[in-house]
Amino acid sequence: MSVERYNPREMEPKWQQVWDQAKSFVTSDDDPREPYYVLEMFPYPSGRIHMGHVRNYSMGDVVARYHRARGKNVLHPMGWDAFGLPAENAAIENKTHPGTWTRANIASMKAQLQSMGLAIDWTREIATCEPQYYQHQQAMFIDMMAAGLVTRKQSKVNWDPIDMTVLANEQVIDGRGWRSGAPVEQRELTQWFFKISDMAEDLLAGLDTLTEWPEKVRTMQRNWIGKSEGLRLKFALVDSKGTDATAIEVFTTRPDTIFGASFIALSADHPLTTQLASANAALTDFIAECHAQGTATETLEKAEKKGVFTGLQVQHPAIEGATLPVYVANFVLMDYGTGAIFGCPAHDQRDLDFARRYDLPVKPVVLPPDANADSFAVTNEAFTDAGTIFNSGFLDGLSIDAAKQAAASHFAARTVDGQPQGKVEINYRLRDWGVSRQRYWGCPIPVIHCEVCGTLPVPKKDLPVVLPEDVSFDKPGNALDHHPSWKHVSCPQCGGEARRETDTMDTFVDSSWYYTRFTAPHAATPTVPAIANRWLPVDQYIGGVEHAILHLLYSRYFTRAMKATGHVGLDEPFKGLFTQGMVTHETYKSPTGDWVAPVDVAVETFGEGRRARHLKSGAPITIGSIEKMSKSKKNVIDPDEIVATYGADTARWFMLSDSPPERDVQWTESGVEGASRFQQRIWRLVGDTIEIIKQSSGVVREKDDNEGLALRKVIHRAVHNVGNEIEGLRFNRAVAQIYELTNALVRASGICAVAPASRLAALELGVTHLIQLIAPMMPHLAETCWEALGQPGLVADARWPEVDPVMLVDDEVTLPIQVNGKRRGEITLAKGMAAAEVEKLVLSMDEIVRMLDGKAPKKIVIVPDRIVNVVV
Repeated sequence: MSVERYNPREMEPKWQQVWDQAKSFVTSDDDPREPYYVLEMFPYPSGRIHMGHVRNYSMGDVVARYHRARGKNVLHPMGWDAFGLPAENAAIENKTHPGTWTRANIASMKAQLQSMGLAIDWTREIATCEPQYYQHQQAMFIDMMAAGLVTRKQSKVNWDPIDMTVLANEQVIDGRGWRSGAPVEQRELTQWFFKISDMAEDLLAGLDTLTEWPEKVRTMQRNWIGKSEGLRLKFALVDSKGTDATAIEVFTTRPDTIFGASFIALSADHPLTTQLASANAALTDFIAECHAQGTATETLEKAEKKGVFTGLQVQHPAIEGATLPVYVANFVLMDYGTGAIFGCPAHDQRDLDFARRYDLPVKPVVLPPDANADSFAVTNEAFTDAGTIFNSGFLDGLSIDAAKQAAASHFAARTVDGQPQGKVEINYRLRDWGVSRQRYWGCPIPVIHCEVCGTLPVPKKDLPVVLPEDVSFDKPGNALDHHPSWKHVSCPQCGGEARRETDTMDTFVDSSWYYTRFTAPHAATPTVPAIANRWLPVDQYIGGVEHAILHLLYSRYFTRAMKATGHVGLDEPFKGLFTQGMVTHETYKSPTGDWVAPVDVAVETFGEGRRARHLKSGAPITIGSIEKMSKSKKNVIDPDEIVATYGADTARWFMLSDSPPERDVQWTESGVEGASRFQQRIWRLVGDTIEIIKQSSGVVREKDDNEGLALRKVIHRAVHNVGNEIEGLRFNRAVAQIYELTNALVRASGICAVAPASRLAALELGVTHLIQLIAPMMPHLAETCWEALGQPGLVADARWPEVDPVMLVDDEVTLPIQVNGKRRGEITLAKGMAAAEVEKLVLSMDEIVRMLDGKAPKKIVIVPDRIVNVVV
């Protein structure tokens, strides 16, 4: 080769154009080969990709290219999660239209992704903000309405006062809106809901079938669905205090602790609370305080436990003559169970915190193993582990499970107001999915409200219901409400005056079925079931663990809803799931405490220490902790700069090689430079091999000698191992195997340059296979090398090398040689060699001869095929 250094800036655009012109990655639905669907979670078009995107899409691309090389018909599409509040807020800030802002960002990010050389079928590209996409979402919404999967009801909701929209419980983080960060309030609104709670048991059971998902994700979903078997239990009121109630019904999962009960707590929204508040100003103020903290379960759990005494007392159901005070508490949810609980402070931490605050009794009724019943007490930490029931009358001596059953039977046999006092019941933490959002930039809900005919779906022939372009954001709230004409329509049933639904759908609806649309992105219907059923479920889905509940649970529900409405024939959307780690970087601060970007910092090493300075001013810079790359801390690296400086292949290789893919990877300049050096090493090896082949054109090739045969074994083992590691998504281990093969080939090329006859064939095979092994990871370099080696066609189209099983059988072993317990060398021998032969060969080694200096060893310890230790 005439070029000494590989030039990625020249070769990468070349091969991207070649792949594009050859339609290398366009997928046909008619291809008879085995289908394989790989998908990374599609990005929100913020305008710039970040290094997390580079890592995520590099992983998916390796999987796609590998399975393509294994002869499968691979579907690897890309799209844009393009609706949402950030676009609307950015449009307001920049005085533009959300569509203009979004489409410009898509164009920019698409160019960036294409510069990475991803093997994507861009003919299937979709954007959720385009009517060609969301008209089908509207059609499915109408189908789901007809199937009883959608409901409209008044409900307490989380209200973001900054974004001025409803948030699902999952979108409230520590009491704040997940986008705005504003403290969330409670409001009562009429909202549209998907009835996901009806599928709670099916969603829970389905997790057991997802054996290729991370266990932590399945656990998170199990906890969120929150199945609990408990007891509905009635507590008779001592005095109704003017209310119409005679008893309070609670739901408890711990009826075994009934003898430890010390109070009853009601939700702020319990009907009895509402009655009592009409004559209690303190209670009214407390209800308002509860409403200000949002409805998310996580928020309620973390909030300081507070309450107001109602003045009511109830009869203890198990202790004759005992009564319990009734409070309204800020940690009780109305939409779980009955909206009322009994508190057993000794065995529930939130109950204990509440009891300590209001000086209520704390009576332990579960005795830890080996504890003394006379002295055991609970102070500041509730005892929640297994134990034996005590201080509990007829339950004494039972295990927790046995006591639950005994308590259930006991209370089922008793009555309050003529009804059983206790009844076994199953509850779920999972609430229905509220999908109404009071903002413009989202999929319009295809519904019309008529004073005469009620609420009706838009006729399908009138879809899509398209967002109006001429909107104004000069008033707070939903621009669709303020539009002068868009919401005014004729009723499709009576023809009278009616209005459109002005709420738009939660953007998580858009991402709950996009993987299905990729299977038939240009179809006139939401899906083509026969095609969708052939591709789905997605064989390998890749994305962040932060989507474990929101996106992944909603997608599982939506797939079931699509099955119920005839759009697909399966329950689970994703067969295999992989959650990758984050990309991190050091943080830097100026003397004034301002964050400084890495591009503006020079880091120097002195001895074992490091120091940094500002590139322009020379001011000292403080090196901070290693954290996830974020704009706020400026510890970001621009992928465009990396591609321009080192090339896309270098960035891809570093992301794949530096750490296990499920763990965080730290971006370092030295690591990237190392990846670039390895790229050049491959290029030199190919060049050296080509020169050896040229210089040996007249040499008659002989049969492999021992070294040639050994090299072939290294090559076949590498092909076998790299394939296994990629299939297991252990990319860093695949890289390690490629490093080992490269080292062996570099050594072999040096030998072949002197004596090519019996080793050149093995070297040539090894270099060719090496290029095929790096092709999924460094595709541009691989194509350049493939062409230089004179191989036919594109390496992107080449089949994965075949492995000869005979070559995987080890008939040699390398033993470490120790002298007095310290390693002094190694020797390669035939497996199972007799000890006498091993001893003879070891004693003839130059290193051992020098150390013995003519003396006989005291003894030689030989562990067959493991180690040799010479004692002198």
